[in-house]
Amino acid sequence: MTNAISPELYWTVLTAGLASVLWIPYILQRILELGPIATFSDPRHEVATKAPWAQRAKNAHTNMIENLVVFAVLALTIQIVGGGTSTTALAALLFFASRAAHYVVYTLGLPWVRTPMFLIGFFCQLTLLFAILAHG
Repeated sequence: MTNAISPELYWTVLTAGLASVLWIPYILQRILELGPIATFSDPRHEVATKAPWAQRAKNAHTNMIENLVVFAVLALTIQIVGGGTSTTALAALLFFASRAAHYVVYTLGLPWVRTPMFLIGFFCQLTLLFAILAHG
């Protein structure tokens, strides 16, 4: 007997996979600026990068992690209570897409696009929350 992964968990796993590699551009920029020894001697990144895009990438990654924690709890709860619907599945897909877009536009420095991408992800979280509460 096998259990198929729900769409909510599938997109959550893909979001986690994406989040797991979003640190790479920032670290590569730090290596270019500081060299490998200085970069890895400063694990808390207290020496700021000179490239504004890299600092934005770091901030976008942090924001992704913060939002992924909330979404993952909601997606797991949907799975546990059996409350998944076509709406929650779509919300999970949109969460992944909006968070990927958020990272790109944040890194590029496009605040007028960044905020809507953030809000789409937030409304996806609310969609799962309300589905859980309605499920009872």
